Amino acid sequence: MSRTPSSRLARRSLAATSVALAGVLSLSGCAQVVDAFNQLGGSSTEANASTTVSTPAPSPSASMTFNSQFTYDGSVSLSTDVANDLELTLDVWASDPKRTREWWPSNEKTFGFAINVHDNLVDEKSVLKEKRRVYISSISITSQTAQTSGQVQSPFQFSADPRTLVPTDTLRSSRGLLLNSFQGGLYVPLTTIHQLPEDTYGLTLEFAIEISVEGTADTDSSFTQQTVYQYLPIAIFPDGTE
Repeated sequence: MSRTPSSRLARRSLAATSVALAGVLSLSGCAQVVDAFNQLGGSSTEANASTTVSTPAPSPSASMTFNSQFTYDGSVSLSTDVANDLELTLDVWASDPKRTREWWPSNEKTFGFAINVHDNLVDEKSVLKEKRRVYISSISITSQTAQTSGQVQSPFQFSADPRTLVPTDTLRSSRGLLLNSFQGGLYVPLTTIHQLPEDTYGLTLEFAIEISVEGTADTDSSFTQQTVYQYLPIAIFPDGTE
């Protein structure tokens, strides 16, 4: 059977390629075999084939930084002006583990927080009738994760009436728990964040604090209501990081 011109041409091309590759092998050595093959056949490979490589999501590492003053210092104090020279403060501190680089996705992470108010128009030692009173009626905390997978979840939730979190002899009314009293406002020593998604490298807590603020000291008719929001970024490290 006679061979067609196209089949003869294909055999000649294959032979020429083999001879050329053999020549490169004898002159250049094994270290350049891949380069030689790419030079001889790369153009046809690129034209006729494509390769899909699956790249897994990176795990949390030092390169996945999450800016957090709380993580850097182990505690943070956040303040909000709720009226002229009337300041509400939120203090948060790491409790267990105290070393914030040991706040991992898998372990339990416990923190404490306190809410107070300061009337800077009068001396701190002034009697209560001279201060503008602030009552807190609700405290809630929600969360949002930062994950290497790009997902966002809300694994931590907290909500309470502050009057249920303190002793019964604490100053209170129908407006809530009195913050600017000699008893020291609202103090919650232990709150626990449980397991997080394993690729979490950051967690932001949103505090929502509902308060009633007195406009003029010792004037019951001057109270107004408002909600204070504060945000607390927390860095999360891979399990086993120290």
